[in-house]
Order: sequence, then C-alpha cells, then structure tokens
Amino acid sequence: MNDDGTGLLTIGELARATGLTVRTIRYWSDEGVLAPVTRSAGGYRLYDATDVARLELIRTLRELGLGLDDVRRVLAGERTVAEVAATHVAALDAQIRSLRVTRAVLSSVARRGSTAEEMTLMNRLARLSAAERQRIMAEFVAETLEGLDAVDPEVQERMRATTVDLADDPTPEQVDAWVELAEMLQDPDFRAQMRRAMEFNAADGASGEARGRSLWFAKRLVELVAPARERGTAPGSPEAETVLRDLFGDADMGAVLDRMTAGFNDRVARYRELVAIVNRTPAPPHAEDFAWVVAALRARADG
Repeated sequence: MNDDGTGLLTIGELARATGLTVRTIRYWSDEGVLAPVTRSAGGYRLYDATDVARLELIRTLRELGLGLDDVRRVLAGERTVAEVAATHVAALDAQIRSLRVTRAVLSSVARRGSTAEEMTLMNRLARLSAAERQRIMAEFVAETLEGLDAVDPEVQERMRATTVDLADDPTPEQVDAWVELAEMLQDPDFRAQMRRAMEFNAADGASGEARGRSLWFAKRLVELVAPARERGTAPGSPEAETVLRDLFGDADMGAVLDRMTAGFNDRVARYRELVAIVNRTPAPPHAEDFAWVVAALRARADG
C-alpha cells in the first residue's frame, strides 16, 4: 500500500508484490495491457490491488508464449482464454512440425556431407505442403497414362491412388527418400521410361477390357520364379530356360526383354522403394523375382 493511505501502489511496490521487474511492468503498461489507475501529483503511475491479479494473468499468458495482442484481447474480454489457447496450440503444432522437418534436413545434410546447393534443394522439397507433393505425383501419373485407355484398369487405379505422405516428423531417411523421389518424378528420362512401360501394357489389351490381367501375370511370375530361386536356380542356367518357357511360351525373348526392362528395372524398383520409405509402408514384395526374370532374359539375349 502506498504511504499516502490511498491503497494505491507505485510501480516499484507493484513489482515487489508480483516478483516482476519494474522495467517489465512499465513495458506492459506502455503497450496498453496494464493501464495505471491514475497518476500521482508528481506524474508517477499508480495501480490498485486488482492489478496484482491482472499482472499474474498477463505473466501466465506471456510465459505460455502468447503475444501482447492476444493478451490485450483476453483482458478486454474480446476473446476467452480457451479460444486464445486453442489458437496458440495450433500455431505451436505448426512450429513443432517445422522444427522437426528442420532437424531431419540438418541431420540428413550432416550425414551426407551435402553441398550448399544440395542443402537448399533438400530444404525446399522437404517443406512443400502435402498438396504440393501430391501435385508433383499427380502430374507424373497423368503424363505416364495420358491417352493410354487400354492400360489395365487395375494398374491405372493403383497409379492414380499413389500418395506421397511425408510425415510431420520425418526421419532423415524419409527426407532423403522424398528428395530423391521428387527428383525422379520430375526427371524427363524416368517419365519417358514409365510412359514406355504403360505403352507396352496398353498394347497387350483394349480399352474396356476386364481388369487385372497385369496382376494375373505378376502372380504367375512369382509362382514360377520364387520356387526356382529357392532351389538356387541361376538366371543363366539351363534350368532357367524351363521357367521362362512356362512363363512366356514361345514368345520372342528379345521382345519380352524389352517389355520387362521397361516395367521392371533398377530405377522402377528404386521408385517403388522410395514411395514405400516416404509413406512408411512395407517395401514392395517380390522385386527379386522380377529381377531374376530380367537377368534370365538378358543372359539369353547376350548369349
């Protein structure tokens, strides 16, 4: 209480009552969140007992990270504490997500020994929104399938349903995978390669044909090749010839090799692997079986 018996407090007395510094109280007062009740004859600011509780609320809101504008609205009754808290939680969530991406990018840069240019690209790609990431994928798929109505409907649906779901808290490995995948999706050579694979697929059917023929072939391939691989059959061995004939019949093996390498090669396998890493899904199965068939076909073409 002020010595003049008014019950008012000077800024120094208010500071001692609340444990805050005079400088802090003066700043908040200057910013309009703690107006003095009046001023003394000498021009000094004076406060009353309710300002002690008001200061406690201000301090709590500030410690929770709220800006002075939000504090001012709460004190003025324009917004409730609950409303401001909900807004602040959303802002904190966004900040936390950004910090997690920053940490993943920096960890990846440190592990890979990236150059400044690589770091810039990695950071830009990692911070794309979910909609921007999906746009890159959608453009890739659209270019791959454009005008090819005879592509197996099952394949079309699966390609169009492919998502790029980078986590809010990605690991450095996921950031690496997304950066590599984004570069691959925008690579004209890879786009041309996937387009060629779809052209082969379309050539095997007609628009409106029953779905699933491609999946039937994949299932048949695994049924024949997996046991051969388990027996240790080498792609270049005579025993592999039987597997190829059971799978492709009397088809020209050179032409079959062209089709197989368009849809099942190292880059395509890597593409599928990267999608799985980014989306945190299991790695695509049976890649070794398809690779074995390509190796067996190539061994005969080279021979």
